[in-house]
Amino acid sequence: MPEVIFAGPDGRLEGRYHPSDDPQAPCALILSPHPKAGGHMDHRIPVAMYESYKRRGFSVLRFNFRGIGRSMGVYDNGQGELQDAAYALDWLQSFNQNAPFSWVSGYSFGAWIGMQLLMRRPEVAGFISMSLPTNTYDFAFLAPCPASGLVTYGSEDSIVPADDVDRIVDKIRVQKGHKISTHEIEGADHFYTNHLEIALDVIEDYLDENLDPRYSPPRAPKLIE
Repeated sequence: MPEVIFAGPDGRLEGRYHPSDDPQAPCALILSPHPKAGGHMDHRIPVAMYESYKRRGFSVLRFNFRGIGRSMGVYDNGQGELQDAAYALDWLQSFNQNAPFSWVSGYSFGAWIGMQLLMRRPEVAGFISMSLPTNTYDFAFLAPCPASGLVTYGSEDSIVPADDVDRIVDKIRVQKGHKISTHEIEGADHFYTNHLEIALDVIEDYLDENLDPRYSPPRAPKLIE
């Protein structure tokens, strides 16, 4: 997994990049949890999502937001981090100019950033949002949501209650022909403690159902949490 440094809006950004062997493969961008809560690109959940797309033959990038690891800059309350994500997607697409589409996947804070990014980038064909922080941020910008995707959350999440996720997602308008699917992981907390494999199986099922069969390889061996 090549370590990469690329230009961001406030200096260099550090990432990990897997280029597909297929020059016409799709792209996936992985977004990390909150920088002020210890979030970074090597967190187990972003890494798991990265490995999923890698197995499917995508070109995949995950990176550190500004101020984390070797990424330059300082935390900017989400505005700068959204710019970081846009620059990361630009960089990824510059090396994959024949990619037919891109997906964006994020966890917690990264899920919020990803939802904003897809509103600005019509080439984003789908998304995965894990533990979407619906009680912390306003999602009125999804007016309407331009892509289909999956939102996963835990029934025992004490940070973002499941009822709040249901309430907000139900209010989101979606463009015709698209759908936001949700899946509550029974017994899971915000961090999917002892439930990450279950959440990943749900995500894999969703991707199998919504991607071309050529991007649905045999399942990987189970992780040990």
